[in-house]
Parts: sequence; C-alpha cells; structure tokens
Amino acid sequence: MYTPSTFIRQMQHALAAVALGASGLACAAPTPADITVVQVAPLTGVLASTGQQMVLGGKIYFDWVNAHGGVHGAQIKHTVLDDGYKVDETARLTQEALLNPEVVALFGFAGTANVSKLLTDGILDVGGAPLVAPYTGGEALRSPFNPYIFHVRAGYVDETEHMVHQVATLGMRRIAVMYQNDAFGKAGLAGVEAAVAKRNLNLVVAASYERNTDDVKDAVQKIKAAEPQATIMVSVNRSTAAFAKQYRAAGGGGQLYNISVVDPAELVKLAGLKAVHGLGITQVVPYPFSASKPVVREYQTLMQQYGGGKPISYTSFEEFLGAKVLVEGLRRAGPLPTRAKLVKALEGMDNFDLGGTRVNYSATNRVGSRFVEVTVIGGTGKLLR
Repeated sequence: MYTPSTFIRQMQHALAAVALGASGLACAAPTPADITVVQVAPLTGVLASTGQQMVLGGKIYFDWVNAHGGVHGAQIKHTVLDDGYKVDETARLTQEALLNPEVVALFGFAGTANVSKLLTDGILDVGGAPLVAPYTGGEALRSPFNPYIFHVRAGYVDETEHMVHQVATLGMRRIAVMYQNDAFGKAGLAGVEAAVAKRNLNLVVAASYERNTDDVKDAVQKIKAAEPQATIMVSVNRSTAAFAKQYRAAGGGGQLYNISVVDPAELVKLAGLKAVHGLGITQVVPYPFSASKPVVREYQTLMQQYGGGKPISYTSFEEFLGAKVLVEGLRRAGPLPTRAKLVKALEGMDNFDLGGTRVNYSATNRVGSRFVEVTVIGGTGKLLR
C-alpha cells in the first residue's frame, strides 16, 4: 500500500536514476522518444460517460499531432488509467505513474476531491510533473497557488457568480442549492453563498446528497418544501438527472441550474426531456456546436477524423483545448522535454491564442481562463445559447 512517505522515497530513487542516466547521455545527440502523458479519468462509475468524453477530447488532438510528425519528431504516448471517480484510486494510480521517469506530464484528471488528494499528499510537489486541464473548478485547487496545476477552465466561483447574477437579473430572490457532499459540491456551495450574500439575496435551503450515488430523495423533499424560485445544482450527471426528474414529479416549479460538469445529452437520456427542458447550464469554454471560431472548426474536423463517430460535446471540446495547451508546452520545452522544462514552458504561455479563445499563464498564475456563459436545454433536447 502506498503512503505519501513511501512515494517520496520511491520518487527520490527514481529521479536519482534518471539523473545518473542523463549524465551518461550528456554528449550524445538527442534522440526522439515517446513522450508519455498519463490521464487518470473516471471510465467506470457515476462519471463514466463524462470520463469517456474527456479522454476522447485529448485523444483526437494527440492522434492528429502524431499523424503529423509528433512534437520535435517524438510521438505522444497517451496512457489512460481508470480511477472510477474514487479519490484513493486517483492518488494510487498517480503515484505509480509518476514513479516512471518516462512520464513527462499528467493530463485531464477529474474531480475536485480527487485532485485535492494529490495536493494534500504532496504527490504533485514530489513528482514535479505538470497536471494540465483538470476537469474541475474547485477553488482549493486554485488558491493557494500550486505551480503544477495548469487550469484551462474558469473556477466554480466564477460559474456560480455568473449564475446568481443571472438569477438576480431575472428578479428571483429565493435561491436553493443542491450539492454533492464532498470537496466538489462544497466548493460550489461556497461560491453560491458568496454570490448570494454579495447581492443580499435569500439562500432558503442548501441540501446535499452523497458522492457516488444518485440518492437525492431527501434533497428533493427539502428543496420542494422551501419553494425556491431557482435551484442551483452542484452535481454530476446521474444525481442531477435524478433530482430534476423527482423534483418535477413532486410539483417543483422553480428554475433549475447546474454548473458545467454535466452533459445535457446524458441528462435528457437519464431524466427525460420533460424534466430537464429549460435547465440552465454554465459553460466554461466556447460553444462547440457552431463553427464560429477557428478552434471549434478544428475540433469538429478532428472529431470527424479521429472521434469514431462520437458526438460533439462541451466535455470533449474542453479537453481538446487542454491537449492543445499541453502540446504547445511540449513544443516550447524543446527536444527531450523534462517535467521541469515543461512546467517552465507552460507558465510562459501568456495570452496564447488557441484559435479564437485564449489562455493566460505566468510564474504566478495558473488559471488560464475566466470565460463563463449560460446555456439552456431547449425543447428538442439541444443546448441553446
């Protein structure tokens, strides 16, 4: 069984071996080798459909890069490991991955609690590899500053601020929150509480459900009884769908919102269109269903070429953007990139244009974007702006 102290000792031995090998190659010409990128994602469990889309978004760009010569002649080896959205499994798999000196970067992990575990156990600090484009907006991953996490998306504080602003603009003053009882849900709850207090609105009730379940019965009862005008959900696909279906069946008529981690197509599939019609969802990347930006056109083209017939989605598009950020960092890091070189290269990407949308990093900033907008599930199940 791995522990943080065991991991630290093993990493020290592994890095010493790398340094010894490097000294023997100091006079040799650089030879392109695979660049190993590890993605730990939830391919099973309650977040499986999201995890599969996350992996797909990175894969289509890595496949295209490899088909066009790689990065400085080196191919990207995209290794995917399933953590089932389980915190301890995320930590274990990441520890094992970072013991391999060939692993240069981590990419596209999911879950506030999962990534937070990597910080509290010192796994990222000891491993020294950057984690690019984690699928989480948790504030604890942004503040205090951590040099190894490069966020592509806005945080949950940004999303909830935007949602509450819209609710207030529409004249709604009675607001409820339904949230997952873990670091992810509590981060969103804190964001709503701050935004509500800022506007002197009334948070009538905050009701939770347990992680890795869709048992939201108690939350439905509490929120229905409070009669809010709007309910902001900080929850994943299955629990969101369960809440919407049960709340509507119980006669709940308030406006429903959720943050960006849900997939509207999955919500329609799980809850039925009647239950989720009109549900507002904040988004942290540009609308991927039109061809209004060069990067969206690029994404759509590569989905056709490498996506295996899978549909376009916000989730895969977000990780596609993350993959572009990572590849640009690898390009700037030069031949035979190391973890340290890659961190330095990524933090130098100030105001970098991905194709109509930009990311900004620096030595003191790792939050690449603050973009947020609200979309709505329309009458046909399609997402509307």
